[in-house]
Amino acid sequence: MPKKTASKPPAETNDSKSARTRERILDAAAHVLSRKGYAGTRLSDVAEQAQIQAPAIYYYFSSREVLIEEVMWVGVALMREHVTEALDALPADTGPMDRIDTAVEEHLRYQLEISDYATAAIRNAGQVPEDIRTRQLAEEAKYGDVWRTLIQDAQKAGELRADLEPRVSRMLVLGALNWAAEWWNPRQGSLDVVVRTAKSLVRHGLGAPAVQEPGGAQPQPSAKGRGKRAPAAPGRAAGTAL
Repeated sequence: MPKKTASKPPAETNDSKSARTRERILDAAAHVLSRKGYAGTRLSDVAEQAQIQAPAIYYYFSSREVLIEEVMWVGVALMREHVTEALDALPADTGPMDRIDTAVEEHLRYQLEISDYATAAIRNAGQVPEDIRTRQLAEEAKYGDVWRTLIQDAQKAGELRADLEPRVSRMLVLGALNWAAEWWNPRQGSLDVVVRTAKSLVRHGLGAPAVQEPGGAQPQPSAKGRGKRAPAAPGRAAGTAL
């Protein structure tokens, strides 16, 4: 699997040697955790990936659990930030289903192509002990709010199928997107195909069917759904991240 572009963890603005070393340790931990899982992540592997001596990790993180807790929180925080920035970059008249399209694409690209942190957080959410998931769960709730708003806006605009329950729809969509971290392999197919297929499934699964006008003519799309997409906001560059 090709190495992912890194993203800086938040709340670390000091460009000192110490800050850069701490970031390198986090990047390495995200890389190892995303591939070996919680049970298989050892500090010796993190140290080797970061190209430092293993005891040096304890200068920055008091334990393996504290390091993993930081990676898991950063993963969700940066995923939320990335998707939110992409949505904010869209034209004001972008329709609700087009905004959902954008969220689907940015979620998948960030998770599968850009961020080891995102992959680590998603793949290990059910593996890490509950006592080190507090901050991650808080961020997951904030990210869930982003999707709740997207689906509620589609419902208010009449673009969501009337037979769907919004909360269940949101959980099923996010569950499907997150599961891609478990099965997608770049050697077996293009990410563009995954994104295109996911957008089609979500749009046609959630979207209300168009009402045919009298005489068989197809209705014209409303202004709400015609907005052009702005270029997606790029991931934060640096090392790795979710």
